[in-house]
Amino acid sequence: MEKTVAAIATGNSVGGIGVIRISGKKAVDIAAKVFVPMDGSDLSELGGYRAKYGRIIRNGETLDNAVALVFRAPKSYTGEDVVELSVHGGLYIVEKTLETVFAAGAAPAGPGEFTKRAFLNGKIDLAQAESVADLISAQGEAAAKASYGIMQGNLSKKIDSVLEKLTECSAALAAWVDYPDEEIPDMSDDELYEALRNSAYELKAILKNYENGAAYVQGIDAVIAGRPNTGKSTLMNLLSGREKSIVTDIEGTTRDIVEENVRLGSLVLHLSDTAGLRKPRDAAEAIGIARAYEKIESAPFVFAVFDSNRTLTKTDLDLMKKCADKKAVAVINKTDLTKRADTDVITSAFEHCVFISAKKDRDTEKIENAVKSALGSFDFDASAPMLANQRQKQCCLKAMDNVFDAASCIRLGVTRDAVNVLIDDAINELLTLTGKRATEEVVNSIFSKFCVGK
Repeated sequence: MEKTVAAIATGNSVGGIGVIRISGKKAVDIAAKVFVPMDGSDLSELGGYRAKYGRIIRNGETLDNAVALVFRAPKSYTGEDVVELSVHGGLYIVEKTLETVFAAGAAPAGPGEFTKRAFLNGKIDLAQAESVADLISAQGEAAAKASYGIMQGNLSKKIDSVLEKLTECSAALAAWVDYPDEEIPDMSDDELYEALRNSAYELKAILKNYENGAAYVQGIDAVIAGRPNTGKSTLMNLLSGREKSIVTDIEGTTRDIVEENVRLGSLVLHLSDTAGLRKPRDAAEAIGIARAYEKIESAPFVFAVFDSNRTLTKTDLDLMKKCADKKAVAVINKTDLTKRADTDVITSAFEHCVFISAKKDRDTEKIENAVKSALGSFDFDASAPMLANQRQKQCCLKAMDNVFDAASCIRLGVTRDAVNVLIDDAINELLTLTGKRATEEVVNSIFSKFCVGK
């Protein structure tokens, strides 16, 4: 990190102000070459958390009036000297200011480089760093609260607490194995079992909160499936709030997958409307139906749509079977028409059902409540420690499995050195989660997904 880097820290659009962030050992010196305070003072003499009003000078001429805000290492976001130049938010002005900063000696920042420097300088751990991107992309209040909590260290503090307990267990076992003749305080099998079991259940609680909150924070992939003309596309349009899918009385209108990100109350769904399920009538429809079945198999959530105005068929029964082991909601549609379907068969096959007229209803609250109930997200606590992504989930899951196995081995009388191997594996997984033992490849992969200005 010898280079001093710079990038635009605000969005790529016209706004009231645009901010150019400069970070590194030469940040203040470089800023002083392009920014002249109005009071004639020297920017390089300015202390941290201080600002000056002045002008941006480009090729000897004033480009714009600006404010320079100085942060001194280590009390900055990156842990380095940082200067933020705030100029008027026109695209031309912001871009030319950045070019002037580059000409003064700064190098372009890479994706997520400011946050990566914060991580490498020990300002935040890897879990907190990942939450920065999640906070930026949050699409709702719950998602923002959860991401902010992680960024503030809620998850890291909980993981560190579990790590402390596991480390105590590991140290006790290592001392017992390596120095059996020394008078070192020993943990009994019962004490070890209780400590390991409690640690495992703490990790299990973190995992449960992740599953409950995934639809809030990341959104969840959901597919709309059913026979032709059951109202799948009308449901898609109802949930998306616009005419996303074409709706006609002609069966087979939807032949390919139509996708849309939908906010359902506080939930975010990555929704797919699929071709109607039936015996295909041509090659194009066959491809669409095959894709629909693939989506049903792979999607973690299904809206299974049934027409209450038509009797159930083998296709309907097959759809029920495919949803048997999935999180799903049965949508019994066209309730404004004469009932002809045996809805008792549907309600017995699905734990969560809603009766609607997608064509006439405009209130989606009962659909939202059914989805929340199916996902188990009614009891989601956005302020509780929460895993941010699949990488963290897998680390936590592997750690939990190892700790449960270690506790079982204690009860089965397995040798203590073997038990300690399982505990050490769990510790390594949790250290990888927070980044204390993450590989360079993992770190680079994470920050490559960030925007350049963060």
